[in-house]
Formats: sequence, structure tokens, C-alpha cells
Amino acid sequence: MKVISYVSLTIVIIGAINWGLIGFFGLNLIDSVFGVNSILSRLIYCLVGICGLYCITYYFLINKM
Repeated sequence: MKVISYVSLTIVIIGAINWGLIGFFGLNLIDSVFGVNSILSRLIYCLVGICGLYCITYYFLINKM
């Protein structure tokens, strides 16, 4: 379970960096590397979304600290 948490958090951070690049510079790194609306870029966006939903569980872990 710890591996899933680390992978999810890493993917969410990559997504956050991509959104930061979009906001500051208008550069979408995922689309630049994998192509606009390609299957691979859409898969990455789906993974970021799923991992973001998974990371919601971290709010429940804060209460246990």
C-alpha cells in the first residue's frame, strides 16, 4: 500500500507541475511530449485524475497524526 501512495503522490506532483507550467508560461508539457489529444496524453491525464482522487485519502490520515 505504501508503494501505491508514493506512486500516486508522484503522479499528482507531475500533474501539478504541468498545471504550473500552463499557468505561468502557457506550456503544456504533456501535450508537447506526447502530442495533443493523443491516446498516451489522455491516459496520463486520466492517471493524474485517479491519483488525485486517491490522494484525498490523505486527509483522513492527517487526523490520525
